[in-house]
Amino acid sequence: MLSAALIGQFSARRIEAAVVRSTADATALFMDSVIAPLGQELSEENDLSPGARRAVSELLSGTPLGQRVISYKLRNRDGVLVAASDASLIGRDFGLSGAVARALRGEVIATFEDLHDEEDSAEAALGLPLLEIYSPIRAAWSGEVIGVAEFYEVATGLANDIAEARRNVWTAVVLVLGCIGCALYLIVLQGSRTIVRQQGELARQLADLRAMSNHNTQLRLRIQQAAARATAMNETALRGIGADLHDGPAQYMGYAALRLDSLRALAPGEAAQREIDAVMTSVQDAIREIRQISRGLALPDIENRSPCEILRSVAEAHMARTGVAVAIDCSLPADLPLDPARRICLYRFAQEGLTNAWRHGQGSDTSLSAALAEGVIRVAVRDRGPGVSSERSEDGMGLAGLRDRVESLGGTVVLRNRDDVPGAELVMEME
Repeated sequence: MLSAALIGQFSARRIEAAVVRSTADATALFMDSVIAPLGQELSEENDLSPGARRAVSELLSGTPLGQRVISYKLRNRDGVLVAASDASLIGRDFGLSGAVARALRGEVIATFEDLHDEEDSAEAALGLPLLEIYSPIRAAWSGEVIGVAEFYEVATGLANDIAEARRNVWTAVVLVLGCIGCALYLIVLQGSRTIVRQQGELARQLADLRAMSNHNTQLRLRIQQAAARATAMNETALRGIGADLHDGPAQYMGYAALRLDSLRALAPGEAAQREIDAVMTSVQDAIREIRQISRGLALPDIENRSPCEILRSVAEAHMARTGVAVAIDCSLPADLPLDPARRICLYRFAQEGLTNAWRHGQGSDTSLSAALAEGVIRVAVRDRGPGVSSERSEDGMGLAGLRDRVESLGGTVVLRNRDDVPGAELVMEME
């Protein structure tokens, strides 16, 4: 609407200015041929003689030209009125207005229904549509501007023409902008329908993606649950194997050691005694190895322990077995909900990590830390040993099995060299 108003207003003003200018030029050309000869006295004097004033008055009174030009004013180069249809104005100086000044510079100026100056009060009181024309009066031979002739022409026809032109302009503007508006509406409507259709397609695709994501999530959870059950079953089997080793082969080996003691009396020779001692040593070493394997396979009671208590029990068992001190820093919440598979994974990671640090890092400054950040459990075993070599970086059976165990629960295991000091670190992250 604002654009239509601006365009219509601009176009109407331009047409009005063109029509007024054309009419003014025609009238000024005619008046110049009539008035200019009567105003030549202004080239020598700044005033007109009474005879020249009377001639102008008779020319514009009681003639067909006088019926159109209802008022006139003639000014000298200083802007003083030297002749006028209203004799009371002769000799007055109303100043050089913009139109008068431009006419003195040689321009023909025309205004339509612009009667706001003090000198135009009589013309304004008539209530007629008037065309005010300022035409320069030039010297006959030199062409110098010696005065200004000002005419007030009744422009009823011009007013009607301008009004009709305005109506036509506004009608055209409204029609054109209406067509443009309809075209834009159709374009926007088509675009809106396209957007709605695309939104529907995107919504359907999003629904399909959500369904697929939910399905994948369910599959992942089922896989993790299956892995957790497999881990629990594996631990149960290992516990059974450990118990069988302890109750079976270990007992038989103990019985064999007792029988060897009884053989000493039956074989008093020195050579026989040495053989018996050698066999006794082997049997005792075998018993010790079987018991260690049995203890490693069998898990302690971790079901009712907090995460930090589980880690401390692993560290204490490691210190008791190896004699190597372990610095423990655990900030896991005591009420952290962990299923049996994750509890076992926490225990086995700490056990494997401390064992690797003792074997490959000589147990130098071994530490065990655990923390919870943004729902992720982060456990790290660090040492100050020689670091991760090419041989150590290759996964052994223990580390490979540990990685499989952690990854089956959605976690990760990384073995790398430390950044702060020489040494290695084994880091596990698990949700």
